[in-house]
Amino acid sequence: MSSPAAISPSRSICVFCASANGTRPEYRADAEDLGRQLALQNIGLIYGGARVGLMGAVADATLAAGGRVTGVIPHVLVDMEVAHHEITELHIVKTMHDRKALMGEKADAFLILPGGFGTLEELFEVLAWSTLKLHSKPIVLLNTAKFWDGMLAFLDHCIAEGVLTQPRRELLLVADTVDEAIRLCLG
Repeated sequence: MSSPAAISPSRSICVFCASANGTRPEYRADAEDLGRQLALQNIGLIYGGARVGLMGAVADATLAAGGRVTGVIPHVLVDMEVAHHEITELHIVKTMHDRKALMGEKADAFLILPGGFGTLEELFEVLAWSTLKLHSKPIVLLNTAKFWDGMLAFLDHCIAEGVLTQPRRELLLVADTVDEAIRLCLG
């Protein structure tokens, strides 16, 4: 692990995203831009602790720009050799549940990039926590290349079907650019 940044960030954003790169170059480009912007704005990155995919891209870009990166990874993924040991701080926890709890505790906001089942599960858990008033932190989707459009349409369908209320749907903020996403995270 590298040494902590000289000036610790006053705020931290938890980023949920894929451990794969995806098919569009825009996904990785936005992950890297996000990492640079977090470092330049002295905002700490909290993420899943992997060195691969979009997760690795955002972490490496944050580090390269002089930022602070905190990773949280369960033993099972360390054992699969995906842990990023060059980040500022790496927490190795027992379970995926412990991972999410620690990331949520350390974060001031949640920012979601493209991802699959794990990313969706993390997103919906922090949304559920918010509806239960377990936190009041911003939750922001970065809709790179309209990646989230299908899910957003599904949430509108849930409202139309009476299983989701509009006020709860509005807990999920949507940004089209990295700058807008960070601005929404900071409130």
